[in-house]
Amino acid sequence: MKNGLHARIQGYLRDHNVATLATGGSEDLWAAAVFYVNDGNTLYFLSAPTSRHCMNLAHDPRVAMTIQEDYSDWLDIKGVQLEGVASEISGAEEERARRLYGRKFPVVGLLAQAPAAIVKALAKVRWYKVVPHRLYFIDNSAGLGHRDEVDLTNT
Repeated sequence: MKNGLHARIQGYLRDHNVATLATGGSEDLWAAAVFYVNDGNTLYFLSAPTSRHCMNLAHDPRVAMTIQEDYSDWLDIKGVQLEGVASEISGAEEERARRLYGRKFPVVGLLAQAPAAIVKALAKVRWYKVVPHRLYFIDNSAGLGHRDEVDLTNT
């Protein structure tokens, strides 16, 4: 991956908080907004295993995600699109994801100080990771529909 493009993608992922996660199940498609943290190109999120998107993941781990702002001018649009595979994590990898997530979202990192509703909700979630196979950085300021592709299948 070109250094400049890599830095732009990493900066964009770091500076944003919510991704739209698209999943497919045995009979349906679904999209859900999830808070995430990234570690390089890998994204971590937490969610209830009974949520529609997590039930879809149990059937088919393939996902697509987008991260963007709510732009009003087409020429301002920037964002990240990716396709990859999601999986539930545990053990040391879950602990690492918790630490990273807690740094980005202190209410999760400081559970002793979190509101009771947050603590109760977090007791019901599981941790997931998304490993992208392909990333796209969208930048309409470089031309309408401009996007740079990063193929991660051989890295």
